[in-house]
Amino acid sequence: MLTLRRSQDRGYADHGWLKSYHSFSFAGYHDPAHMGWGNLRVINEDRVAPGMGFGKHGHRDMEIVSYVLSGELAHQDSMGNVKGIPPGDVQRMSAGTGVLHSEFNHAEGQTTHFLQIWILPNVTGIPPSYEQKTIPAAEKRGKLRLVASPDGAHGSVTIHADAALYAGLFDGAETAEIALDPARKGYVHLVRGALEVNGQRIGSGDAVLLENESRIVLAHGSDAEVLVFDLAA
Repeated sequence: MLTLRRSQDRGYADHGWLKSYHSFSFAGYHDPAHMGWGNLRVINEDRVAPGMGFGKHGHRDMEIVSYVLSGELAHQDSMGNVKGIPPGDVQRMSAGTGVLHSEFNHAEGQTTHFLQIWILPNVTGIPPSYEQKTIPAAEKRGKLRLVASPDGAHGSVTIHADAALYAGLFDGAETAEIALDPARKGYVHLVRGALEVNGQRIGSGDAVLLENESRIVLAHGSDAEVLVFDLAA
C-alpha cells in the first residue's frame, strides 16, 4: 500500500532566521497521524539565514543524519568535532548517552538548506560518536546510492539503527529499483524536482509511505533528487 503525503501538508514553522517544514510531529507541530514512520522519527527541511543557527543543545539515544542541499552547515559538538558540512556530504551523529552540539550558517549572503533526519536507535546507552563522508554526485546519478546503513556498507555512514538510507539523482530515462521486505516499511522523500514512485507522480517536498510492498521503483525523473528509506516496522 502506498500513501502520498504532499509537501504542503507538512507542518511549517517560520522563526524568521529559520524556516522549517516538519514531515512528522516536532516541537510546536503535533499531528497524532504523523508521529513517525517505522523507526523514522524526524525529517525536518530547514533553511537557515546567513549568520544564524541552532545554539548549543543536547540529544541522547538518537541517530541523527544531516543531508546538506545548498550552502554549508557549521557543526561543533562536545566530542570535540568542529566541521563544515557542504552539499554532497552526509553527516551522522549518534547521540548515545548524551551529546551537546550547535549548527550554524556562517556563509555570508547564502541560505543553508538542509535535511535533518532522526532515526530511533536499536541500541541505547552507547558512547556518542560522529561520522561524515562525501558522496560524489556521480555515484548517485541514475541509481540509488547507499549513504547510511547499520554496517557502513559501500562507504556509507554507520547508523546504530535497523534502517538503510539511499540517495539518488534521476532525470529523463534513468530508473532504479530496490527490493523491500513486505514486513518492513519504506519511505521516499523527494528533495527536489519531480519523480514517479511505483507509478505515483510526486513533486518537491512530497513523500510516499510504503507498507506491504515488495519493491520501490523510481522512474521518469525531472531534475529529481530523492532519499529512500528501508525501515523497521
